[in-house]
Amino acid sequence: MRPGDRNISALAIGFFRMAVFCRTSEPASAQKDGVASPAQNSSIDAAGRQRVISGAAANLREHYFDRGTAQQTADALLAHEKRGDDDAAQDGTALADLLTRQMRDASHDMHLVLKYSQRPLPEGPPLQTADEIARFRSAMLQQSCMIRKAEILPHGIGYLKLDYFPDTSVCESEMRSAMASLNRAGAIIFDLRDSTGGFPDSVSLIASYLFNRPEYMYGPRGAPTVDSWTRSPVAGNELADKPVYVLTSGSTWSGAEQFCYDLKMLKRATLVGETTRGGTHAGVFHRIDDHFGIGIPEEKPINPFGKDDWEGVGVPPDVDVKAADALETAVKLVETRAEKKQFR
Repeated sequence: MRPGDRNISALAIGFFRMAVFCRTSEPASAQKDGVASPAQNSSIDAAGRQRVISGAAANLREHYFDRGTAQQTADALLAHEKRGDDDAAQDGTALADLLTRQMRDASHDMHLVLKYSQRPLPEGPPLQTADEIARFRSAMLQQSCMIRKAEILPHGIGYLKLDYFPDTSVCESEMRSAMASLNRAGAIIFDLRDSTGGFPDSVSLIASYLFNRPEYMYGPRGAPTVDSWTRSPVAGNELADKPVYVLTSGSTWSGAEQFCYDLKMLKRATLVGETTRGGTHAGVFHRIDDHFGIGIPEEKPINPFGKDDWEGVGVPPDVDVKAADALETAVKLVETRAEKKQFR
C-alpha cells in the first residue's frame, strides 16, 4: 500500500472510528481531537443485559471461525446469565468488560471483545470520509507514528522503541527514516515492551531491513498477500546481517507478537524479556445494537511453520528476565558478542 489519502486502509479508519465512538472516560464537557465527548455512561436493566447477551451469542455462532468453540463460548455466556452472574453489571461499560472476560475464559481467544459505546454506533462498515482520513493522519503524525526512540546507544547499538506498528499508508516514510538512522549500527535492539500491536504490512516493512531476500511473515489475519513478504533487500541497507534483539513484556500484544514470533521462527532474533500477552487472531467488529458491538475472529489461520501460534500462550523469550531488566540484559548480550568479535 502506497502513501496517500485515498489509500488509507478502511481497517485503519475503522479502528480510529471505534476509538472515538467507544471513548467512555471523559466528562460530557470535555473535548479531545476536536470531538465532543459523549454523555455519561448509561445504566442497563435486566432486559437490556439479556438483549446484549443473546446478540453476542448469536454473533459468535454465526461468525466465529471455529464452530465448536463458538458454541461453547455462546453456551457459557447464556449459562452465566441464567445463574445471575451478570446481574451486578449495572452499566454498559461494566457489562461489556464482564462479557469480554467470560468469552475469553471460555474460548481462550484474547481477540474476542465486547465493546460499549456511549455514542450510537454507526451501521455498516466505516466510511472513509475526508474528515476522518485527515483526523486519522493527524493523530498518527502527532504521535510520531508511535516511534518513541530511534537512536544509537554506546558501543554502536541501534535502539528502536516502537509502541505500535502503524499503517504504512500514513507512516511509511517515518518508519523508513527511523530504520535509516540506525543503518550504521553493529547490532539492533527493538523495544516492544509497550507495543500494543499494529498492521501486518508495517510488521513486514520493518522486518524487511533484517533480511537480504524476501521472507514470508506469518500473519494470522487472512490469506497471504504481497504484504505477507518482507520487501527485502532494501537498497542501501546494512542491517540484514547484524544481530537482532527484541525486548518483550507481558503487555506485548498482537502485531508486535507477530514480529517476535516470525523472527524467532526464522532464527533471526533473540527475544529478551517476558512471555508476550498471547493475542493472535484479529477480529471483525459486528454491531449488536446502538451501543454494543462484538469483535470476532472470522478466519482460521494456517501456520506455515507447522506449529501452534501464540494465541492464549504468548511468545516465550529466548532469555527470560523481568521486562524492566530486558534492555540492560540485551545490551550486555551485545557487548559480550562484540568482545568475542562476532559482529563488526
